[in-house]
Amino acid sequence: MTITQLQYVLAVAEYQNFTLAAQKSFVTQPTLSMQVQKLEDELDVLLFDRSKKPIAITEVGKKIVAQAKNIVAEAERIKDIVDQDKGFIGGDFTLGIIPTVMPTLLPMFLPTFIKKYPKVNLIIKEQATDTLIRNIQDGHIDAAIAATPLEIEFIKERPLYYEPFVGYIPPNHRLSSSKELATDDLEINDVLLLQDGHCFRDGVINLCKSPKNKTTDHFQIESGSFETLVNLSNEGMGMTLLPYLNTLELDDKKKQNLKHFKKPSPAREISLIYHKSELKIQITEALKDVIASIVRGAITFQDVKIISPLNK
Repeated sequence: MTITQLQYVLAVAEYQNFTLAAQKSFVTQPTLSMQVQKLEDELDVLLFDRSKKPIAITEVGKKIVAQAKNIVAEAERIKDIVDQDKGFIGGDFTLGIIPTVMPTLLPMFLPTFIKKYPKVNLIIKEQATDTLIRNIQDGHIDAAIAATPLEIEFIKERPLYYEPFVGYIPPNHRLSSSKELATDDLEINDVLLLQDGHCFRDGVINLCKSPKNKTTDHFQIESGSFETLVNLSNEGMGMTLLPYLNTLELDDKKKQNLKHFKKPSPAREISLIYHKSELKIQITEALKDVIASIVRGAITFQDVKIISPLNK
């Protein structure tokens, strides 16, 4: 039994296809199949039911796959121990970022990080929270930046910053004369939302304390873009809420339509999240330090109230 064989078994278990598992493992399909077969012969058990499509994991196979995940993770930890002992911060590191954070945060920290840690090959993927969680569990990404708290047993959360919600109120809107917003001012049928699947959408709905199904007698618009929501607001379709960092790049005319909330300001908690096994923790810590130090200069709000990103 080898670590490589166990890695191949995990690939087949995940993709339920030998050809795809081989492609993802960067080996030929015959090589992967032969190694899996050798392991089955050694253990004298059948790990996969090849007669089914997609390939099914046998009952004993499920138990072995669970144990294989632990063994492979512990094997990878050995290299981590050596790297940490040598003070080495480098190698491949895959970071996931939710779509509502990626456009604003990435340009802020990436140049500084790659300059400070040139030996880290940072691979960045924009993914929704549910996908990030699944990929952390499966070991496809090393860490992620997401809205928290998530309350997931196998994930550790390290808050980076607290980002206030800001109202975008166009002229002639019923709240345009307000100097500050209160949560009681919000009416869910008057708020343009991101499309389903964005945690910021769920945070806004939770803030409004209104039914989750947004309805109107005339139209229903949901978008994946804050820019679209702002443009629709300017056309008199309603108001919207933006994360604070997204307001910094607005032009001066649009900034005149921004309204801050009365303190404590509703805000979202943005954290660096990763598996509790803490693989590659030295790179994770380096990321946290760089991001936190940079954002600290952009967000100075102290008196905030965290709004849950969970769909409640």
